[in-house]
Amino acid sequence: MDVKNKSQKSFLIVDDHPINVDSYHALLKKIKRYEKASYLFAYDCEQAFNTVNNNYLNEKAIDFALIDISLPSYEDKKLYSGSDVAVFIRQKFPNCKIIIISMHKEPLWVNQIIKELNPEGFIAKSDINYKCFPEIFKSIEDNEIYLSQSIVLAQKILIQKNINWDNYDSKILQLIADGIKTINLPKFIPLSLSAIEKRKCNIKKQLVLEDATDKELIDSAKKLGFI
Repeated sequence: MDVKNKSQKSFLIVDDHPINVDSYHALLKKIKRYEKASYLFAYDCEQAFNTVNNNYLNEKAIDFALIDISLPSYEDKKLYSGSDVAVFIRQKFPNCKIIIISMHKEPLWVNQIIKELNPEGFIAKSDINYKCFPEIFKSIEDNEIYLSQSIVLAQKILIQKNINWDNYDSKILQLIADGIKTINLPKFIPLSLSAIEKRKCNIKKQLVLEDATDKELIDSAKKLGFI
């Protein structure tokens, strides 16, 4: 479906903390060219889904989406995080510029998000200040990828450690760290249990020992700054 062309930009801000939504809105409104932009707000995956879907059905574009990764889920639509919301937005509005904003900046996690979403912007919340928003959105409007300082550092750490896993490997490690048992990982990753076990074995070889326990694996990953 083609959305209606318009010169006025539209923003969707998704974060489960209203104070963050208000802060991003205020920072954007201080940018002169966005003073008269339209703004949409959502505080969980369900609200984000409904907002995006309504705009799509009414042929109203969303030009920028600022999305926090950690969001209350919407299980009916299989939206469990900001990552899933971003994928849904990409499906409905391919030209929307996605900006991920998160408190997490662990190297493997950063690598996972970049490979999965390829966002136009990726910002650690600790890097945000009132001066950075004009720079961020000027870069993105110029079709450049904006990565904040902490995100760039996380990528450098991964390169220095010679780790080159794909998105599934990163998800496996993160889910184990979140307490998900290996037998349940196929519920979260579209791979067979045997394929997941092979990948997990390879991860252990690189970080600790092949016969290491899950706790030893996670402890090692944390010490290396990966999660």
